[in-house]
Amino acid sequence: MSDSHKYCPSLTQYERRKTIEVNIGGVPLGAENPIRVQSMTTVDTMDTEGSIEQSIRMVESGCEYVRITAPSIKEAQNLEEIRKGLRAKGYKVPLVADIHFTPNAAELAAKIVEKVRVNPGNYADKKKFEELAYTDETYELELKRIREKFEPLVKLCKEHGTAMRIGTNHGSLSDRIMGRFGDTPLGMVESALEFLRICEDLEYYDIVISMKASNTRVMVQAYRLLVHKLEEEGLRPYPLHLGVTEAGDGEDGRIKSAVGIGALLEDGLGDTVRVSLTEEPEFEAPVAQKLVSRYANRPGHSAIASLDESPVNPFVYERRVTQEVLNIGDHNVPRVIADFSKKGCIEVKDLKEIGHFYLPEPDKWRMNDTGADYLYSGSHPVDFMLPNGLQEIVDFSVWKNLEDQGKKYPLVQLNELSAVENSQLTFVAIESNELESIDQLKGIDNAIILLHTSNTHAMASLRRFIFELITKEIDLPVVINWHQEISDKEDFQLASATDIGGLLIDGLGDGVMLAGNGNKKVENDTAFGILQAARTRMTKTEYISCPSCGRTLFDLQETTAMIRKRTDHLKGVKIGIMGCIVNGPGEMADADYGYVGSGKDKITLYRGQEVVKRAVHSDYAVDELIQIIKDDGNWVEPEAMEAILN
Repeated sequence: MSDSHKYCPSLTQYERRKTIEVNIGGVPLGAENPIRVQSMTTVDTMDTEGSIEQSIRMVESGCEYVRITAPSIKEAQNLEEIRKGLRAKGYKVPLVADIHFTPNAAELAAKIVEKVRVNPGNYADKKKFEELAYTDETYELELKRIREKFEPLVKLCKEHGTAMRIGTNHGSLSDRIMGRFGDTPLGMVESALEFLRICEDLEYYDIVISMKASNTRVMVQAYRLLVHKLEEEGLRPYPLHLGVTEAGDGEDGRIKSAVGIGALLEDGLGDTVRVSLTEEPEFEAPVAQKLVSRYANRPGHSAIASLDESPVNPFVYERRVTQEVLNIGDHNVPRVIADFSKKGCIEVKDLKEIGHFYLPEPDKWRMNDTGADYLYSGSHPVDFMLPNGLQEIVDFSVWKNLEDQGKKYPLVQLNELSAVENSQLTFVAIESNELESIDQLKGIDNAIILLHTSNTHAMASLRRFIFELITKEIDLPVVINWHQEISDKEDFQLASATDIGGLLIDGLGDGVMLAGNGNKKVENDTAFGILQAARTRMTKTEYISCPSCGRTLFDLQETTAMIRKRTDHLKGVKIGIMGCIVNGPGEMADADYGYVGSGKDKITLYRGQEVVKRAVHSDYAVDELIQIIKDDGNWVEPEAMEAILN
C-alpha cells in the first residue's frame, strides 16, 4: 500500500496493528493484549448503590472496563464511593470517568479512577454553533488557551498513573475546528491531535484515542486517517477505542455497530470496543464480545494475493464506477437478491418474507420498503407470475431449456460463460480467489458478477477481487454473495454486517445476496439493514439515539420505542433522540430532527442543528415533533393497509 494511503498493516493478510501498551488499573490495553470490551453505566452517578449494582451486572456480562459519567464535581467525588463499594464486593474492574465540559471534575476524577475520558470538542474548547473565521494568530491563541486548561489534567494523570482517552466525536467538533477543517474526518483527527501533542510535550503517553460518529462512513474514515496521521507525524502508535455513537437499539443498533466497528477490526485496527445500544448496558458487552471473537482464530486464514497499493482512497467515499446492467450498478442504489435456491417449490406466501405481499381480495401485490429486488430460484423456477418490482434469476442449466427465457435471467458458472451469447444479460458466479479468471470478463458488457468467498478473512478477500477489477478497468457491477450457515439471528447479523459493511463503506458493491440463516425474513431484513447502516440505500426511518448514561433526563428506551412506533414509516428521515444537552445537537449532527432532554420533563426540539421549540413538556413533545415534520412537508400518513402487510 502506498504511504499516502497507508492506514493498516495489510489489506490482504489479517494482522493487528502494533500499538504501545497502556495499563489501565491492571488490565492492560493494546500491544499483544486481547481486544478489550467495555460499556458505560446509565444510572445516575449520585446513586451509589445503583451504580455499583449496575457495574456488577456489566462486569458479569463481560465488561472489562466500566465508564461512569462525571458531569460535575459532585459526581466526580462520588466515584470514590462507587469504587470503594465495588472493591468491597470483590470487583476490581477499572473505572473510567466520562468528562465533557468540566476540567475541574476531570482533575478530581484523575485522582480516583483508573482512566478519564475527555472530549476535545467541549473539554476546553467552544461549541456555540457559530461560523467563526480564525486567523492563524487567533487560532494559535486558542491553542495556547486550550493548553492552559488541559495541562493540569495531563500532569495529574501522569502523577497518579491514570490513563486517558482522547475521545473525539463527529457531532461535537468545536467552532474553531469546524471553521478550519469543516465537519470532516480530518477535523475529527486534528481535534484529537491538538490534545495529543500537548501530552507528548509533557512526556505523558498512557493514552487511548477514539474517533466516534453515528455515520459509519465518517467514523471509519476518521479512524483510518488518524492512524495514517500518527505515523506521518512520527507520533506513537496509540491504542484505539472503537465505537459507533448512537447506534440505536435492537437489530438496527447491532447491524450498524457491526458495519462501523467490523470494518476496522477486519483491517487489524482496534484495541477496545464499546457497542452503544439504547438498551441496558449489560446487553452491550456480549455483542461487543461477538464482534471481537471472530478474530481469535483469524491469523492463518487462506492466503490472499498480496497488494502493493490500494487503487482507492480509503479516507474519502467514492463509489466504484460501473456500467449499468438492468437496474444494477452505475447510479442505482445497491440491490437485494433473495436466495431461495434451497427452497424447492416456491409458493406465493413465501414472498411475504422478502417484502412482497399478495392481497387476494383486490387481487394485487403490495411491496414494503424492504421488498427484495431479485429472487434467485436456483434449479426450481417460480411457476406463477411474480409481482412487478421482483425479477428472477435461475441456474443456467435450467434456464437454457425454458420457454420464457426473456422473463428470467441465467446464473452461469465461469466455465459456462462461453455458452451464453454476449448480448444475453447474465449473472456470473465467481469465487474471490479466482483472480486469474478476471481476464475472461474483459469485453463483456452485459453481465453482473455474483461474488462469493470461502476465505475466513472474507471482507479482505472480496475486496481484493474488486480491487483487481478496478486495476484492470473492468466496470461490471458486483453483487456480494455472502453465505454462512449461522442459525443464531444475532450472530448472522453481526457476521454478515462486518464482512459486507466494510466493502460498502468504500463504495465497493452494487448489491447483496445473503443466505445461511434459514429464515428468509431475517436474511432479507439484514441485507437492507446493512445497506442502510453503510449509508448506501436508505429504506426506513433512521434513529440516532444515544445509549443512555447518568446524565439522561428521561427514559431513553421507552421514549425511543414511543417515537419509533409513531414515525417508523417515514422512509429515509433521520431522527436524533438524545438524553441530555451533552449528547444533544452535537452528537446528532446527521439528524434531520432532534428530540433532546433539556431539564426534568422538558424537551428541546430541533430541525437539524436549529432549535425550533424549547422547554416542551415531555407529555406533548412527540406530538410537537410530528407537527414540525408535518410543517416541513416530510410527513406521510401510515397506510391503512399497513396492518394487513404486517
